Amino acid sequence: MWHFASFGAPGVLVYACFVLAPILVSFGYSLTSYNPFNPPAKFVGLDNYRLLFTDEQFLTALKVTTILTLIVVIVPNVAGLGVAVLLDRKGWLYNALRSVFFTPVILSSVVVSIVWSRLLDDQGPFNTLLRALGVEHPPGWLSDPDVALYSVASIVCWQMLGFCVVVYLAGLQGVPPELLEAAEIDGAGPLRRFRAVTWPLLAPSLTITTVVLLISAFKTYDYVKVITNGGPGSGATATIAFGVLQTGFDANHVGYASAMAVLMLVIVAVVTTVVLNILRRREVDL
Repeated sequence: MWHFASFGAPGVLVYACFVLAPILVSFGYSLTSYNPFNPPAKFVGLDNYRLLFTDEQFLTALKVTTILTLIVVIVPNVAGLGVAVLLDRKGWLYNALRSVFFTPVILSSVVVSIVWSRLLDDQGPFNTLLRALGVEHPPGWLSDPDVALYSVASIVCWQMLGFCVVVYLAGLQGVPPELLEAAEIDGAGPLRRFRAVTWPLLAPSLTITTVVLLISAFKTYDYVKVITNGGPGSGATATIAFGVLQTGFDANHVGYASAMAVLMLVIVAVVTTVVLNILRRREVDL
């Protein structure tokens, strides 16, 4: 036991110090009215949590986060699978295209946000092209409250697409060719072979992409901060993570912000556990 403990202790200590301890401290703050510029902090119990469920701003952020998460989970999964199927071929061209699709994943999200905010500006290249094509009033991609959230979600999807492509490509290359040949001999066409043979064997790939996208989308902050700063209007793109940092560091209501963070952690943990169990059960059934 001492032998294994000596190898495990460094990792456990790092995890305890930088993950478990901050979570426990945040939970402790969430039970108080802590404000670093207005001491002393008072113990308020669960009042912060009760206030969250009547706070219109938080409920709006929860709605925005839910919509953003659904888009980011579904679109890259579907598009990534389609691109992976097209790139599942041999040749230098397909190898080059794989690199092209994966490049956005390794870029900084801040850099991606700055580039796309310039492209989608009201006077940017997209709207300039639309005006040249005869569209008198092109959409306000980032200035229209009804469109801005979907623009931000599209940017996140664009960056995460390459991740899904690589994962699905790995899954496609792991499909035994003899199974596809047997299905072809039995008279199954391309669509039938994909639905009956390939798609079931991609279950582990689907699990990986869905869980990673779910967690990444639910804690989206940097895209919102750089591109829209929570606007336009009254929190049209403000996610829960954005609200946590705004409340904690701009308004200095650390206790209330900690309650938001703890509730976000619980939501992510519960949703991720449910989704993971469902997808893993599908893998076992297959």
